[in-house]
Amino acid sequence: MASSSPNITDSVQFPANMDVAKTFYGAGIVGLIASGVGFFLNKDQFFFSYLTSFTFFTSIALASLIMVMIHHVTKSSWGIVIRRIPETFFSNIGIWAIFMIPIILGMSSLFQWTDTEYVANDPIMLGKVPYLNEPFFVIRQFIYFGIWGFLGFKLHKVSVEMDRTNDWGLTNLLRKLSAPGILLFALTVAFASFDWLMSLDAHWFSTMFGVYFFAMSFQVLFPVIILIVFWMQRNGMLKNTIGKAHIYDLGAWLFGFTVFYAYIAFSQFLLIYYANIPEATIWFYHRLEGNWAIITYSLLIGRFIIPFILLLNREPKHNQKVLGFVSVLIILMHLIELHWIVMPVLNHAGMSLSWLDFATLIGLGGIFMGLFFQQFKKHSMLPVNDPMLAESLDKQYHH
Repeated sequence: MASSSPNITDSVQFPANMDVAKTFYGAGIVGLIASGVGFFLNKDQFFFSYLTSFTFFTSIALASLIMVMIHHVTKSSWGIVIRRIPETFFSNIGIWAIFMIPIILGMSSLFQWTDTEYVANDPIMLGKVPYLNEPFFVIRQFIYFGIWGFLGFKLHKVSVEMDRTNDWGLTNLLRKLSAPGILLFALTVAFASFDWLMSLDAHWFSTMFGVYFFAMSFQVLFPVIILIVFWMQRNGMLKNTIGKAHIYDLGAWLFGFTVFYAYIAFSQFLLIYYANIPEATIWFYHRLEGNWAIITYSLLIGRFIIPFILLLNREPKHNQKVLGFVSVLIILMHLIELHWIVMPVLNHAGMSLSWLDFATLIGLGGIFMGLFFQQFKKHSMLPVNDPMLAESLDKQYHH
């Protein structure tokens, strides 16, 4: 497919001879079969491992969605050359919703508030029944994925349509979808994070948890995009199109949201620390006993201090080795942090890794990345007829 922009010298089509999706699907199927075996061996461990892996990949898709909607609303040009990557991630949310089913089926293993006897003898839990009950939980999941699926499908479809029709009026449609979409996103993601993660400790509450989950998710999106860009360029894709300036911008955003994440995570801790309400402090107390304490401090070091120091100056944001290292570190820390949120409910005494943690991660990850590459291959890797593409391309020449 030829491009209409004079500055693009690369092919904008994903190489036809590369079948990356098949490899990922293969790994995913093996992982899911192994997870299925694990379900019969240790049901509770299966559900907790599955929830951690599911939330990990879903957070990447959701962060992609908000990033692109903010892009459309602010009319920013810097990220147009990389926009198709997050667009492809969120285009599959509707299909990805299928993987919510095991969590719904495993509610009684995951969530204590499903135990009617426990709730009946606990005045605090009785007060939460209008929200924390099984039918309403299931209805909410349909609402969340319905909204995300619609926004994801529509934003991707219109963006791809613009490649074909060259109709610049579609940018207004993208903006009109994104403005209310951001509001709906903020509400649904906050409530989804309460449902999936915060309600695991049914007594515990944090008014900042929705923002905390968003900050985690948004921070990890930039490393994911950076690593995909590096992989693409190593394989000869968009080498001249995504320039040093664009990679620098991704590094700058990563640095900015590393600080934002640390600010939100620390604020949540500080509010709970000085309010000193037993129901609230117990959550952190459990994560500061046994070897969970090591994880707690390693998150502070690995997710904030090391990335902050390494990316503080201008030069490292250009350096592929530094950016690559920080990206891998943050993705790993994001997974560990989700494990740290979920698993103390199952293992109070301390962290103990199960093979199911890896099986569910490979299973869901293989399908998630398989869906990504299958969709990515179908369309142009750039929004070739976007009115601001030329401005985005010029950026590298004036950097």
